[in-house]
Amino acid sequence: MSEEATNSPATGLPEENDLLARARRMLPGIVSLRRALHRDPELGRHLPRTQERVLESLEDLPLHVTTGTHLSSVTAVLEGARPGPTVLLRADMDALPQHEDTGLDFASRVPGAMHACGHDLHTAMLVGAARLLAERREELAGRVVFMFQPAEESGGGAADMIEEGVLTTHDGDSVDAAFALHVTTRFEAGTLHLRPGPMFAASDRIRLTVRGQSGHASAPHLALDPIPVACEIVQALQSLVTRTVNIFDPAVLTIARIEAGTTNNVIPESAELHGTFRTLTPDTRRQVRAGIERVARHICAAHGAEAGIELTESYPPLHNEPAFTAAVEKAVAARLGRDIVYALAEPVMGSEDFAYVLERIPGAMAFLGARLPDPPTQNVPDMHSNRVVFDEAAMATGIAVHAAVALQHSRGASGA
Repeated sequence: MSEEATNSPATGLPEENDLLARARRMLPGIVSLRRALHRDPELGRHLPRTQERVLESLEDLPLHVTTGTHLSSVTAVLEGARPGPTVLLRADMDALPQHEDTGLDFASRVPGAMHACGHDLHTAMLVGAARLLAERREELAGRVVFMFQPAEESGGGAADMIEEGVLTTHDGDSVDAAFALHVTTRFEAGTLHLRPGPMFAASDRIRLTVRGQSGHASAPHLALDPIPVACEIVQALQSLVTRTVNIFDPAVLTIARIEAGTTNNVIPESAELHGTFRTLTPDTRRQVRAGIERVARHICAAHGAEAGIELTESYPPLHNEPAFTAAVEKAVAARLGRDIVYALAEPVMGSEDFAYVLERIPGAMAFLGARLPDPPTQNVPDMHSNRVVFDEAAMATGIAVHAAVALQHSRGASGA
Protein backbone atom coordinates (compact mmCIF):
# COMPACT_ATOMS: atom_id res chain seq x y z
CA MET A 1 0.00 0.00 0.00
CA SER A 2 1.34 3.43 -0.89
CA GLU A 3 2.62 5.70 1.86
CA GLU A 4 0.75 8.55 0.16
CA ALA A 5 -2.61 7.20 1.33
CA THR A 6 -5.52 9.40 2.39
CA ASN A 7 -4.76 11.39 5.52
CA SER A 8 -6.88 11.41 8.66
CA PRO A 9 -8.55 14.83 9.15
CA ALA A 10 -7.94 14.61 12.90
CA THR A 11 -4.20 14.04 12.80
CA GLY A 12 -2.96 14.63 9.25
CA LEU A 13 -1.46 11.13 9.29
CA PRO A 14 -2.31 8.24 6.95
CA GLU A 15 -5.53 6.67 8.25
CA GLU A 16 -4.38 3.08 8.08
CA ASN A 17 -1.07 4.00 9.73
CA ASP A 18 -2.29 6.44 12.36
CA LEU A 19 0.00 4.97 15.00
CA LEU A 20 0.46 8.15 17.00
CA ALA A 21 -3.26 8.69 17.53
CA ARG A 22 -3.62 5.15 18.87
CA ALA A 23 -0.54 5.56 21.06
CA ARG A 24 -2.01 8.73 22.54
CA ARG A 25 -5.25 6.92 23.35
CA MET A 26 -3.37 4.23 25.29
CA LEU A 27 -1.12 6.77 27.04
CA PRO A 28 -2.98 6.90 30.40
CA GLY A 29 -2.29 3.21 31.02
CA ILE A 30 1.33 3.58 29.90
CA VAL A 31 1.81 6.57 32.21
CA SER A 32 0.36 4.54 35.08
CA LEU A 33 2.87 1.74 34.41
CA ARG A 34 5.74 4.21 34.12
CA ARG A 35 4.88 5.80 37.46
CA ALA A 36 4.63 2.44 39.19
CA LEU A 37 8.09 1.60 37.89
CA HIS A 38 9.40 5.01 38.92
CA ARG A 39 8.16 4.65 42.49
CA ASP A 40 9.80 1.27 42.86
CA PRO A 41 13.21 1.33 41.14
CA GLU A 42 15.57 -1.64 41.20
CA LEU A 43 19.29 -1.84 40.49
CA GLY A 44 21.49 -4.15 38.48
CA ARG A 45 20.77 -7.61 37.13
CA HIS A 46 18.04 -8.78 39.48
CA LEU A 47 14.81 -6.77 39.11
CA PRO A 48 12.07 -9.11 40.32
CA ARG A 49 9.38 -6.47 40.93
CA THR A 50 10.07 -4.74 37.62
CA GLN A 51 10.02 -8.07 35.80
CA GLU A 52 6.70 -8.96 37.42
CA ARG A 53 5.11 -5.68 36.31
CA VAL A 54 6.29 -6.17 32.75
CA LEU A 55 4.96 -9.73 32.67
CA GLU A 56 1.59 -8.59 34.04
CA SER A 57 1.42 -5.85 31.39
CA LEU A 58 2.03 -8.34 28.57
CA GLU A 59 -0.03 -11.30 29.79
CA ASP A 60 -3.15 -10.59 27.69
CA LEU A 61 -1.19 -10.23 24.44
CA PRO A 62 -0.51 -12.98 21.84
CA LEU A 63 3.21 -13.19 22.66
CA HIS A 64 5.67 -15.99 23.27
CA VAL A 65 7.26 -14.83 26.55
CA THR A 66 10.41 -16.12 28.23
CA THR A 67 12.44 -14.89 31.17
CA GLY A 68 16.16 -14.88 31.84
CA THR A 69 18.08 -17.52 33.74
CA HIS A 70 20.85 -15.42 35.24
CA LEU A 71 19.13 -12.03 35.21
CA SER A 72 15.56 -10.70 35.45
CA SER A 73 15.10 -10.19 31.72
CA VAL A 74 11.91 -10.59 29.70
CA THR A 75 11.86 -11.55 26.02
CA ALA A 76 8.53 -11.47 24.19
CA VAL A 77 8.02 -12.48 20.54
CA LEU A 78 5.09 -11.35 18.39
CA GLU A 79 4.37 -13.48 15.31
CA GLY A 80 3.19 -11.56 12.26
CA ALA A 81 0.38 -12.74 10.04
CA ARG A 82 2.83 -13.64 7.24
CA PRO A 83 6.40 -14.93 7.04
CA GLY A 84 9.10 -12.29 6.99
CA PRO A 85 12.11 -10.84 8.80
CA THR A 86 12.64 -10.49 12.54
CA VAL A 87 13.26 -7.11 14.15
CA LEU A 88 14.21 -6.56 17.79
CA LEU A 89 13.01 -3.61 19.87
CA ARG A 90 14.82 -3.04 23.16
CA ALA A 91 14.15 -1.28 26.48
CA ASP A 92 16.42 -1.23 29.52
CA MET A 93 14.79 -1.56 32.96
CA ASP A 94 17.33 -0.82 35.72
CA ALA A 95 17.68 2.34 37.81
CA LEU A 96 20.66 4.26 39.18
CA PRO A 97 22.06 4.19 42.74
CA GLN A 98 21.23 7.76 43.69
CA HIS A 99 18.74 9.67 45.81
CA GLU A 100 15.83 11.39 44.02
CA ASP A 101 15.20 15.11 44.54
CA THR A 102 12.50 15.82 41.94
CA GLY A 103 9.63 16.42 44.36
CA LEU A 104 7.28 14.41 42.12
CA ASP A 105 4.30 12.81 43.84
CA PHE A 106 5.40 9.48 42.32
CA ALA A 107 9.07 9.89 43.29
CA SER A 108 11.15 6.89 44.26
CA ARG A 109 10.20 5.20 47.52
CA VAL A 110 13.42 3.19 47.56
CA PRO A 111 16.27 4.95 49.41
CA GLY A 112 19.34 5.38 47.25
CA ALA A 113 17.70 4.31 43.99
CA MET A 114 16.15 6.42 41.22
CA HIS A 115 15.11 6.11 37.59
CA ALA A 116 17.34 9.03 36.64
CA CYS A 117 18.11 7.79 33.13
CA GLY A 118 14.56 7.28 31.88
CA HIS A 119 14.59 3.49 31.81
CA ASP A 120 11.12 3.51 33.36
CA LEU A 121 9.91 5.41 30.28
CA HIS A 122 11.77 3.04 27.97
CA THR A 123 10.12 0.01 29.57
CA ALA A 124 6.63 1.49 29.55
CA MET A 125 7.00 2.60 25.92
CA LEU A 126 8.05 -0.87 24.81
CA VAL A 127 5.02 -2.38 26.57
CA GLY A 128 2.92 0.14 24.65
CA ALA A 129 4.63 -0.80 21.39
CA ALA A 130 3.90 -4.48 22.04
CA ARG A 131 0.21 -3.67 22.52
CA LEU A 132 0.08 -1.47 19.43
CA LEU A 133 1.83 -4.01 17.20
CA ALA A 134 -0.31 -6.86 18.53
CA GLU A 135 -3.35 -4.86 17.37
CA ARG A 136 -1.70 -4.46 13.93
CA ARG A 137 -0.57 -8.07 13.67
CA GLU A 138 -2.33 -8.51 10.29
CA GLU A 139 -0.05 -5.82 8.83
CA LEU A 140 3.07 -7.52 10.11
CA ALA A 141 5.24 -9.91 8.11
CA GLY A 142 7.75 -11.78 10.22
CA ARG A 143 8.35 -11.31 13.94
CA VAL A 144 9.04 -8.62 16.50
CA VAL A 145 11.23 -9.44 19.50
CA PHE A 146 10.65 -7.20 22.54
CA MET A 147 13.82 -7.17 24.65
CA PHE A 148 13.33 -5.97 28.25
CA GLN A 149 16.84 -5.76 29.65
CA PRO A 150 18.27 -5.37 33.17
CA ALA A 151 21.77 -4.10 34.04
CA GLU A 152 22.40 -1.47 31.39
CA GLU A 153 23.87 0.95 33.91
CA SER A 154 26.30 -1.34 35.64
CA GLY A 155 26.55 -4.84 34.33
CA GLY A 156 26.33 -5.21 30.55
CA GLY A 157 22.93 -6.86 30.66
CA ALA A 158 22.66 -6.78 26.86
CA ALA A 159 25.69 -9.06 26.58
CA ASP A 160 24.12 -11.40 29.14
CA MET A 161 20.85 -11.54 27.20
CA ILE A 162 22.76 -12.26 23.99
CA GLU A 163 24.50 -15.10 25.82
CA GLU A 164 21.08 -16.43 26.82
CA GLY A 165 19.81 -16.30 23.25
CA VAL A 166 17.84 -13.08 22.78
CA LEU A 167 19.07 -12.79 19.17
CA THR A 168 17.50 -16.14 18.30
CA THR A 169 13.75 -16.67 18.59
CA HIS A 170 12.14 -19.65 20.34
CA ASP A 171 11.89 -21.59 17.06
CA GLY A 172 15.43 -20.88 15.90
CA ASP A 173 15.10 -17.84 13.63
CA SER A 174 17.75 -15.14 13.95
CA VAL A 175 17.08 -11.46 14.54
CA ASP A 176 17.78 -9.44 11.37
CA ALA A 177 17.80 -5.90 12.75
CA ALA A 178 17.47 -4.03 16.04
CA PHE A 179 16.27 -0.65 17.28
CA ALA A 180 16.20 1.20 20.60
CA LEU A 181 15.18 4.59 21.95
CA HIS A 182 16.70 6.73 24.70
CA VAL A 183 14.82 9.65 26.23
CA THR A 184 16.56 12.96 26.90
CA THR A 185 15.60 16.45 28.04
CA ARG A 186 18.11 17.96 25.62
CA PHE A 187 15.44 18.06 22.93
CA GLU A 188 11.82 19.11 22.57
CA ALA A 189 9.32 16.44 23.61
CA GLY A 190 8.23 14.13 20.82
CA THR A 191 11.17 14.76 18.48
CA LEU A 192 13.51 12.05 17.18
CA HIS A 193 17.27 12.59 16.84
CA LEU A 194 19.73 10.15 15.29
CA ARG A 195 22.73 9.85 12.99
CA PRO A 196 24.40 7.14 10.93
CA GLY A 197 27.75 5.85 12.13
CA PRO A 198 29.13 6.59 15.62
CA MET A 199 26.32 7.36 18.08
CA PHE A 200 27.76 6.47 21.53
CA ALA A 201 31.35 6.00 22.68
CA ALA A 202 33.16 3.06 24.17
CA SER A 203 33.75 3.51 27.89
CA ASP A 204 36.75 1.97 29.67
CA ARG A 205 37.70 2.26 33.33
CA ILE A 206 41.04 3.48 34.66
CA ARG A 207 42.65 2.55 37.98
CA LEU A 208 46.25 3.63 38.44
CA THR A 209 48.26 3.06 41.62
CA VAL A 210 51.43 5.00 42.41
CA ARG A 211 53.49 3.14 45.02
CA GLY A 212 56.12 5.11 46.91
CA GLN A 213 57.38 5.02 50.48
CA SER A 214 55.63 6.51 53.46
CA GLY A 215 57.25 8.80 55.97
CA HIS A 216 56.91 11.93 58.07
CA ALA A 217 55.55 15.00 56.35
CA SER A 218 58.46 17.04 57.73
CA ALA A 219 61.05 14.88 55.95
CA PRO A 220 59.90 14.13 52.39
CA HIS A 221 63.51 13.48 51.37
CA LEU A 222 63.43 10.35 53.55
CA ALA A 223 60.24 9.09 51.89
CA LEU A 224 58.96 8.76 48.33
CA ASP A 225 55.82 10.85 48.13
CA PRO A 226 53.33 9.33 45.64
CA ILE A 227 51.01 12.35 45.60
CA PRO A 228 53.11 14.70 43.42
CA VAL A 229 53.76 11.77 41.07
CA ALA A 230 50.01 11.11 40.83
CA CYS A 231 49.34 14.79 40.12
CA GLU A 232 51.97 14.76 37.37
CA ILE A 233 50.27 11.74 35.82
CA VAL A 234 46.90 13.52 35.80
CA GLN A 235 48.37 16.51 33.96
CA ALA A 236 50.25 14.33 31.50
CA LEU A 237 47.10 12.36 30.68
CA GLN A 238 45.34 15.56 29.65
CA SER A 239 48.22 16.34 27.28
CA LEU A 240 48.08 12.77 26.00
CA VAL A 241 44.56 13.42 24.68
CA THR A 242 45.09 16.95 23.34
CA ARG A 243 48.46 16.27 21.74
CA THR A 244 48.29 12.70 20.41
CA VAL A 245 44.63 12.01 19.51
CA ASN A 246 43.15 13.14 16.19
CA ILE A 247 40.49 15.74 16.96
CA PHE A 248 38.27 14.23 14.24
CA ASP A 249 38.35 10.84 16.01
CA PRO A 250 38.06 12.13 19.55
CA ALA A 251 38.71 10.77 23.00
CA VAL A 252 37.61 11.99 26.42
CA LEU A 253 39.75 11.07 29.43
CA THR A 254 38.68 12.01 32.95
CA ILE A 255 40.34 11.25 36.27
CA ALA A 256 37.35 11.56 38.57
CA ARG A 257 38.73 10.37 41.91
CA ILE A 258 42.10 10.52 43.68
CA GLU A 259 42.66 8.61 46.92
CA ALA A 260 45.75 9.05 49.09
CA GLY A 261 46.70 9.45 52.73
CA THR A 262 45.00 9.27 56.11
CA THR A 263 46.09 12.43 57.94
CA ASN A 264 47.91 15.74 57.49
CA ASN A 265 51.40 14.83 58.69
CA VAL A 266 52.06 11.43 57.10
CA ILE A 267 53.30 10.91 53.57
CA PRO A 268 51.28 7.92 52.34
CA GLU A 269 52.64 4.74 50.87
CA SER A 270 50.49 4.97 47.75
CA ALA A 271 48.02 7.03 45.78
CA GLU A 272 45.24 5.79 43.52
CA LEU A 273 43.69 7.46 40.46
CA HIS A 274 40.27 6.39 39.16
CA GLY A 275 38.61 7.52 35.95
CA THR A 276 37.38 6.63 32.48
CA PHE A 277 38.34 7.15 28.88
CA ARG A 278 35.84 7.21 26.04
CA THR A 279 36.49 6.68 22.34
CA LEU A 280 34.50 6.19 19.15
CA THR A 281 36.72 3.83 17.16
CA PRO A 282 38.82 0.73 17.93
CA ASP A 283 42.04 2.39 16.70
CA THR A 284 41.74 5.38 19.03
CA ARG A 285 40.68 3.08 21.85
CA ARG A 286 43.91 1.08 21.45
CA GLN A 287 45.99 4.25 21.08
CA VAL A 288 44.66 5.85 24.27
CA ARG A 289 45.01 2.64 26.23
CA ALA A 290 48.65 2.28 25.21
CA GLY A 291 49.26 5.96 25.98
CA ILE A 292 47.86 5.70 29.51
CA GLU A 293 50.11 2.72 30.25
CA ARG A 294 53.16 4.53 28.84
CA VAL A 295 52.54 7.78 30.72
CA ALA A 296 51.84 6.12 34.07
CA ARG A 297 54.76 3.70 33.91
CA HIS A 298 57.37 6.21 32.75
CA ILE A 299 56.40 9.04 35.09
CA CYS A 300 56.52 6.65 38.01
CA ALA A 301 59.90 5.36 36.84
CA ALA A 302 61.26 8.90 36.54
CA HIS A 303 60.51 9.45 40.24
CA GLY A 304 61.57 6.01 41.43
CA ALA A 305 57.99 4.94 42.15
CA GLU A 306 56.18 1.83 40.98
CA ALA A 307 53.09 1.92 38.77
CA GLY A 308 50.07 -0.34 39.09
CA ILE A 309 47.89 -0.16 35.98
CA GLU A 310 44.38 -1.55 35.59
CA LEU A 311 42.48 -0.62 32.42
CA THR A 312 39.16 -2.43 32.22
CA GLU A 313 37.19 -2.54 28.99
CA SER A 314 33.53 -1.75 29.37
CA TYR A 315 30.96 -1.14 26.62
CA PRO A 316 32.11 -0.98 22.98
CA PRO A 317 31.28 2.00 20.76
CA LEU A 318 27.74 2.04 19.40
CA HIS A 319 27.48 2.50 15.65
CA ASN A 320 24.21 3.05 13.80
CA GLU A 321 24.18 1.08 10.54
CA PRO A 322 23.64 3.71 7.80
CA ALA A 323 21.03 1.84 5.72
CA PHE A 324 18.95 0.92 8.74
CA THR A 325 19.23 4.46 10.11
CA ALA A 326 17.89 5.79 6.82
CA ALA A 327 15.04 3.26 7.01
CA VAL A 328 14.16 4.49 10.51
CA GLU A 329 14.08 8.09 9.30
CA LYS A 330 11.88 7.08 6.35
CA ALA A 331 9.48 5.09 8.53
CA VAL A 332 9.05 7.82 11.12
CA ALA A 333 8.70 10.57 8.51
CA ALA A 334 6.08 8.59 6.57
CA ARG A 335 3.97 7.52 9.54
CA LEU A 336 4.47 10.29 12.11
CA GLY A 337 5.54 13.29 10.03
CA ARG A 338 8.84 14.62 8.74
CA ASP A 339 8.84 17.55 11.15
CA ILE A 340 9.73 15.40 14.16
CA VAL A 341 12.89 13.84 12.65
CA TYR A 342 16.22 15.59 13.19
CA ALA A 343 19.79 14.73 12.29
CA LEU A 344 22.03 14.49 15.35
CA ALA A 345 25.06 16.65 14.57
CA GLU A 346 27.61 14.76 16.63
CA PRO A 347 27.94 11.54 18.62
CA VAL A 348 27.54 11.36 22.38
CA MET A 349 30.61 10.45 24.43
CA GLY A 350 28.51 8.54 26.94
CA SER A 351 28.20 4.80 26.45
CA GLU A 352 25.34 2.34 25.95
CA ASP A 353 25.38 -1.44 26.17
CA PHE A 354 22.93 -1.73 23.25
CA ALA A 355 26.26 -1.55 21.41
CA TYR A 356 26.69 -5.28 22.12
CA VAL A 357 23.57 -5.95 20.04
CA LEU A 358 24.65 -3.66 17.21
CA GLU A 359 28.07 -5.34 17.09
CA ARG A 360 26.25 -8.47 15.89
CA ILE A 361 23.34 -7.26 13.78
CA PRO A 362 22.52 -4.07 11.86
CA GLY A 363 20.37 -1.52 13.63
CA ALA A 364 20.21 1.88 15.23
CA MET A 365 19.53 3.78 18.42
CA ALA A 366 17.84 7.19 18.53
CA PHE A 367 17.18 9.90 21.07
CA LEU A 368 13.58 10.77 21.88
CA GLY A 369 13.15 14.32 23.12
CA ALA A 370 11.30 14.47 26.44
CA ARG A 371 11.85 18.01 27.72
CA LEU A 372 8.98 19.64 29.59
CA PRO A 373 7.32 22.41 27.56
CA ASP A 374 7.97 25.00 30.27
CA PRO A 375 10.97 23.77 32.27
CA PRO A 376 11.35 25.40 35.69
CA THR A 377 15.03 26.29 35.13
CA GLN A 378 17.16 27.41 32.20
CA ASN A 379 19.70 24.63 32.74
CA VAL A 380 17.35 21.67 32.40
CA PRO A 381 18.52 18.60 34.35
CA ASP A 382 19.10 15.63 32.08
CA MET A 383 19.99 11.96 32.34
CA HIS A 384 21.68 10.88 35.58
CA SER A 385 20.63 14.04 37.42
CA ASN A 386 18.83 13.55 40.74
CA ARG A 387 16.42 16.29 39.58
CA VAL A 388 15.62 15.14 36.05
CA VAL A 389 11.93 15.22 35.09
CA PHE A 390 10.78 13.88 31.71
CA ASP A 391 7.67 14.88 29.78
CA GLU A 392 5.50 11.77 29.87
CA ALA A 393 3.55 12.91 26.80
CA ALA A 394 6.63 12.07 24.72
CA MET A 395 6.00 8.40 25.41
CA ALA A 396 3.18 8.35 22.85
CA THR A 397 5.68 9.31 20.16
CA GLY A 398 8.10 6.68 21.45
CA ILE A 399 5.46 3.96 21.23
CA ALA A 400 4.54 5.00 17.70
CA VAL A 401 8.20 5.21 16.62
CA HIS A 402 8.86 1.65 17.81
CA ALA A 403 5.79 0.44 15.91
CA ALA A 404 6.66 2.40 12.77
CA VAL A 405 10.17 0.96 12.67
CA ALA A 406 8.90 -2.61 13.08
CA LEU A 407 6.21 -2.21 10.42
CA GLN A 408 8.62 -0.52 8.00
CA HIS A 409 11.18 -3.29 8.44
CA SER A 410 8.45 -5.85 7.84
CA ARG A 411 7.24 -4.05 4.73
CA GLY A 412 10.68 -3.34 3.28
CA ALA A 413 12.08 -6.81 3.75
CA SER A 414 8.93 -8.57 2.57
CA GLY A 415 8.56 -6.42 -0.53
CA ALA A 416 5.11 -5.21 0.43
